Amino acid sequence: MEKIAGLIQQLEKHISNAALINPVISASSVGWQIEHSLLTINRIIDQLKKSDPNKYSWKFSIGRLIILTTQKIPRGRAQAPKIVQPKDNISFECLNASIETAKESIQLLTTLNRNQYFEHPYFGKLNVKPAMQFLQIHTQHHLAIIDDIVRSTK
Repeated sequence: MEKIAGLIQQLEKHISNAALINPVISASSVGWQIEHSLLTINRIIDQLKKSDPNKYSWKFSIGRLIILTTQKIPRGRAQAPKIVQPKDNISFECLNASIETAKESIQLLTTLNRNQYFEHPYFGKLNVKPAMQFLQIHTQHHLAIIDDIVRSTK
C-alpha cells in the first residue's frame, strides 16, 4: 500500500504539468496520463471491494505472468478500456479530486479479503496481491510516460 501511496504522490506533483503534450511520446497529455492512472486505481479498488472472494478462481495467463514478472508494460500495445479513459476536458479540480479519491481508496486495501478480485480485460481475475502489483506496475508505466513528456518539453 505504501508503494501505491508514493506513486499517487508522484502523480500529484505532476498536476502542474497537466497541459503538456508531446505527440512523439504519446497522443495524450500529462493530465490524461494522470487521470487515467487514478481512474484505474479507483476502479480496480472499487471492483476489489465489491467482489465476492468465494467466486475467485485462479487461472493461468501468460500475459499476466510476463507483466508481473518483468514489472513492465510495453508502450503502445494495449488500448485502455473505456471505463478508465478520461473525458476530454481534464481540469485541475478534477485531477485533485481524483487524487483525494485514490488516497482514500488505497486505505481499503488492508481491509480486503485476500481473494477479493477484479477482472482484468487481458489477464483475467486478479486477487488482492497481484492486483496491487498490477496497480504499481501500471502507475509506474504512466509515470515514465509523464516523465518523458515533461523532459521533452523543457
